[in-house]
Amino acid sequence: MSTQPESFQTTFEFVLPRGYVDANGAVHREGTMRLATARDELMPLLDPKVRENEAFLSLVLLARVVTQLGTLPSIDDQVMGGLWATDLAFLQDLYRQINSEGHTLVEVSCPSCSTNFAVDMAGGGPGEA
Repeated sequence: MSTQPESFQTTFEFVLPRGYVDANGAVHREGTMRLATARDELMPLLDPKVRENEAFLSLVLLARVVTQLGTLPSIDDQVMGGLWATDLAFLQDLYRQINSEGHTLVEVSCPSCSTNFAVDMAGGGPGEA
């Protein structure tokens, strides 16, 4: 009896609620985040900025796992620090979701009719909520 291996998703597309505004005024909302490795969680602890101020940990960690954001050529902690607070919170939530649960689906309940349904926290396609 042969079984097909289960598909293992390691990258997740997202659409930021507001978007990163670059130096030219272009807004970058669509991106990709990959699963974190143990090294991704350990290496930021050696970063001088993080050692001096623990608040930088989230920025350095997200810069390691966000692999694409719009048309930006690279992503670093400066880009992460330039995000709107709502976008940073969105990425932090997405990070927690994909690295603890392994997926971005969350079951929610409609407050009006109490129907349960799944919501993709990474969002739909570009421009979709």
